[in-house]
Amino acid sequence: MNTPIQGRCTLVGAGPGDPDLLTLKAVKAIASATVLLVDDLVNDAVLAHASPSARIVHVGKRGGCKSTPQAFIDKLMITAVHEGEHVVRLKGGDPFIFGRGGEEVEHLREAGIDVQVVNGITSGLAGMSSLGAPLTHREHAHGVVFVTGHAKPGDAGPDWALLANTAHQAKLTLVIYMGVSSLAQIRSGLLKGLPAHTPVAIVQHASLPEQREALTTLDALADTMAREGLQSPSIIVVGDVVQGARAWAAQPHAAQKLA
Repeated sequence: MNTPIQGRCTLVGAGPGDPDLLTLKAVKAIASATVLLVDDLVNDAVLAHASPSARIVHVGKRGGCKSTPQAFIDKLMITAVHEGEHVVRLKGGDPFIFGRGGEEVEHLREAGIDVQVVNGITSGLAGMSSLGAPLTHREHAHGVVFVTGHAKPGDAGPDWALLANTAHQAKLTLVIYMGVSSLAQIRSGLLKGLPAHTPVAIVQHASLPEQREALTTLDALADTMAREGLQSPSIIVVGDVVQGARAWAAQPHAAQKLA
């Protein structure tokens, strides 16, 4: 006879960084956790909601840096749940948007563990909102595509030219995560399907006090990022909705016709 599993696991989205953007459900989950496994991009201020008796384990996950192996994180979660702990896996943004949340849920379910997911505000949305611009708009964008610029080893990643053509024809906003290291390839591919004057916003450290941003056009994307010194973690938003940014009208390219 199998021993019933006494613990439980919750995947919690910590949002883009600003602790005030946590959901009430996230705060309650963090407060009730006995073990927290915390990603590198989670703001330390979020941990103020944790119980003083909770065990906090930092399991860094940041592109281009040494990371905790995913298999080790999965093992930690499963072991702690079998020991009767309430494990909260705390992730930046939303667990189900480029947070490997889907993979972790699969591993937990294979181990016979039921898991709950608490969504968080994703940085692509928070970054644009901080500029006063939407991701969709009845005149400029009929939808939005969230896409990663960082493919796993052995994967060619997105077909940027095809994606650009689709976005242009269907009037879609592209929100690119983890694209800084592949910027030249992304820009080159997107220019095969989108006009050179397509508006672009880059937001680094979205929602945090150290947030920095720049508004530019697709053809000037690489030069703008280099000039402004913008680095990871940054969100790159491509599409006419960027015209809604508060500072767009002050940009030299604002007078250009956007189509």
